[in-house]
Amino acid sequence: MQADSILTADYVLTMDRNLSVVRKGAVAVKDKKIIAVGPADELLRTFSSLRRINGDGKVAFPGLVNTHTHAAMVYFRGLADDLPLKVWLEEHIWPAEARWLSPEFVQDAVELACLEMIKGGITSYADMYFFSNSGARATKKIGMRAVIGAGIVDFPTVSGKNADDYLANAERLIAAWKGDDLITPSIADHSAYACSPETLKKSKELAEKHGVPLQIHLSETAWEVNEILARYRQRPVAHLDELGYLGENLIAAHCVWLEPEEIELLAERHIGVAHCIESNLKLASGIAPVTAMLKAGVKVTFGTDGAASNNDLNILSEMSTAAKVHKAVSGDPTALNAKQALLMATRWGAEAIGLGRVTGSLEAGKAADIVLADLNRPHLTPLYDIYSHIVYSLHAADIDTVLVNGGMVVEHRKLTTADEAEILAKASAWGKKIREANTRF
Repeated sequence: MQADSILTADYVLTMDRNLSVVRKGAVAVKDKKIIAVGPADELLRTFSSLRRINGDGKVAFPGLVNTHTHAAMVYFRGLADDLPLKVWLEEHIWPAEARWLSPEFVQDAVELACLEMIKGGITSYADMYFFSNSGARATKKIGMRAVIGAGIVDFPTVSGKNADDYLANAERLIAAWKGDDLITPSIADHSAYACSPETLKKSKELAEKHGVPLQIHLSETAWEVNEILARYRQRPVAHLDELGYLGENLIAAHCVWLEPEEIELLAERHIGVAHCIESNLKLASGIAPVTAMLKAGVKVTFGTDGAASNNDLNILSEMSTAAKVHKAVSGDPTALNAKQALLMATRWGAEAIGLGRVTGSLEAGKAADIVLADLNRPHLTPLYDIYSHIVYSLHAADIDTVLVNGGMVVEHRKLTTADEAEILAKASAWGKKIREANTRF
């Protein structure tokens, strides 16, 4: 049987329902999809291929999924650090966005974000920002998979005057990208405090009309919870539920300040939660009750948030930090074990952002979104437990090869789809302009 390519590896982690691991395994790819996974000697007897991807000394696993970020904010990395979220956002980030955001800025910045993510093994991400068409084009150019959310707020920004403007932007995004093989358009309400009940209802209706995902920041800070209580006499989760907003197509980011009954409601409504632990720690927003959510059946996944508050886009470090912090917080060293952490970063992540049938595991019929990481490293030797190595020891720099839809996007640590030097040069030029205009530097 003919395959387009066959990838071999010392370990193939499928992340399927049985969390199968194939020692000395292989993955056969044809027409952008995986057609077989199994022992290398068996697949090499069964399939012929013009391209053989040699994974000797390497581990293969599904592309990682970043379920919440603001990709274009890589150009604000380090601009305003060590501040509370409200001060950081209202006094620094929003003014910077008002001055600098444009379609060109977003296009260039998202190329840099995608370069960082893909070289760290992230093949899919969910984004919420402005000038979303530019973000979608940049992502498509790099060759990544993404759920691109058109940002919705009630107040004026450089991309709109009011909620109706932003909703119109969302409709244009949906018309341009719905049905694309890499880009899934989405509607991204900023929060229950930045969007009125009327706006949230309109967003929900629009998402249902077009069958696209919804995204929102939810219960990120104690301030947010108190603000929603003051306005609507309900906590944020109950407020959204009363509006009919909660549903399986929703990606809820952060979910730090939750009461037990809210956790049960999120589980009941099948909400996917993006846990952004490093951003939450840096902004002192709190620590989400992840072990309680997992116990209740909430599908918790990993997001990086934007690089302005993280300050990188690295799901490997999110996994490692989360697994360790939640052990300490719960007092249970078995909490959030390595195998579960990688599941949250792969199959569950894909399912949470509505791509579970497409990606997230190495199984026949799914897209060939595959990562090969080099195990011949001092910090990865000797090897006893492959899951432990990936979650607690693997670095982004260990990622050697990345396939998306069967196409080689990263080969031997080099991007193949665009000029890395050009992307970095554009980033430096933008940084120079921002630095010269900012009296803080």
